[in-house]
Amino acid sequence: MNSDPTQQPPVQQHPQQPYPNPPFPGQPQPPLARVPRKSFFARHKVLTVFLAILALVVVVSIASGLGGDEPAGTTGTVGTTGTGDAAPGEEPDGQAPAVPEETVPGIGTAVRDGKFEFTVTAVEPGVASVGDELLSVDAQGQFVLVHVTVTNVGDAAQMFDASSQKLFDAQGREHSADSTAGIYLGDANSFLNDINPGNSIQGIVVFDVPADAVPASVELHDSFMSGGISVALS
Repeated sequence: MNSDPTQQPPVQQHPQQPYPNPPFPGQPQPPLARVPRKSFFARHKVLTVFLAILALVVVVSIASGLGGDEPAGTTGTVGTTGTGDAAPGEEPDGQAPAVPEETVPGIGTAVRDGKFEFTVTAVEPGVASVGDELLSVDAQGQFVLVHVTVTNVGDAAQMFDASSQKLFDAQGREHSADSTAGIYLGDANSFLNDINPGNSIQGIVVFDVPADAVPASVELHDSFMSGGISVALS
């Protein structure tokens, strides 16, 4: 072991680490690299699309409102002038002409529903009873007898049934046929009567209505499921 006091221990050498050169006093520091920042619209694409659509809607609405304005001195009614005169074929004050009501066929007019052609030939209101001296039935109010000619205009037999027919009075009330009362009429031909194609019958449909009822129309059907056709009785 060396005991020389004058001899210094060896100095351990360390590798030199590279450090950036610090700036000299007064020398400006190099600028830091800046990361480009995206614009507001690039960062909010959904909001941008929404705002663009909203702006388009506003522009279209404004343009439509400007295009719908009418010149001064005119009105919004088609066919009228600035002085209020009605155009040809119109009523005064811009009202449309009245549409004529549809004409309802009456007694003696042939009408059709399904396979049947009907012609109402007569109406007897105010009948108190029907039948004969041996068998008869009294009305609850009054019997209305509707005489009708029924012709089969189809290509197969069809049953004529009084229960499929309806009568309406002047108050708009609907009355069903009284098939039981019709049986007391020997020539009624209105109870489950089969009619072959091309054949006709003379039938009577009986209705029992209030004593003060005024018959207004009858609705005739070739079956209980058909649409029916109305015939005026007055």
